[in-house]
Amino acid sequence: MKFAVINGPNINFFGIREASVYGTKTYAEINEIISKKAVDIGASVSFFQSNHEGALIDFIQSCYYDKIDGVVINPGAFTHYSYALRAAIASVDIPFIEVHLSNIHKREEFRHKSVTAAVCTGQICGLGHIGYILAIEALVNTIRSE
Repeated sequence: MKFAVINGPNINFFGIREASVYGTKTYAEINEIISKKAVDIGASVSFFQSNHEGALIDFIQSCYYDKIDGVVINPGAFTHYSYALRAAIASVDIPFIEVHLSNIHKREEFRHKSVTAAVCTGQICGLGHIGYILAIEALVNTIRSE
């Protein structure tokens, strides 16, 4: 199985920004934890992070051509308003799990709405970096049940 983990704006600052909200694990540490999980289940995983909406869309489209089996995505702030990102996710016919380290539903009102979640297989939020691991496990189960 081939997975991709896509992270949007400011995710590269995990471990630096607002530790009380996002935890103390760095972006690199989280990717290492995900990589170990992939090895454990015999899968490959690639990582992509960008602060630019178009670059994220280009990468999502490349997942289609690269025959990626499943994607974990943390769209960052784009979660709340990027209809272009939503359209890209919907267009590739790949299972996506949306992940947020914080519980977006317990935060500021503008964070409660995810425009991307409706085109994802599921959403995991509020469980910190473990959400990425749970998303990988959910993708494995989704793919095996198809």
